[in-house]
Amino acid sequence: MKKILLRLFSLIVILILAWLWVMINPKPAFAQVNTINYSNINLENHDFKGADLAGGTFVAAEMRGANFQKANLTNAILTKGVLLKANLEGANLTGALVDRVTLDGANLKNAIFTEATLTRSRFYDADISGADFTDALIDRYQVSLLCEKADGTNPVTGVSTRDSLGCR
Repeated sequence: MKKILLRLFSLIVILILAWLWVMINPKPAFAQVNTINYSNINLENHDFKGADLAGGTFVAAEMRGANFQKANLTNAILTKGVLLKANLEGANLTGALVDRVTLDGANLKNAIFTEATLTRSRFYDADISGADFTDALIDRYQVSLLCEKADGTNPVTGVSTRDSLGCR
């Protein structure tokens, strides 16, 4: 009888340990199946108006004159891109990586760049009326240039462009 109880106890302990191993064992992370990847593609004058491009990748993409009006670009990656005269009016770029991007002449009215990284990017002749740059990482020189023309308040966040840039 003692042997049967000991075997039963051992079996229960083994099952509990196996269950714990399955529950605690970390699962591998898999890439998202429907990831948007527009890297190294010519998207000149492409229309993304109102599109959900959250988490999308636009590395070294040619996007001159592209329309991203009211597009969702949260956590998107736009590095080494060309967005000359692109329309990003009302676009949401919260948490986006916008590194080494040319935004010269772009329409950034009411765009949201909250917590975005905008390093080594250019904004010459860009319209930033009502854009929200709260907690964005921007090169000091570009901030000084943006402050010269910053005006308006973002209709979604209620934050003034000057305040979001820390203009004096």
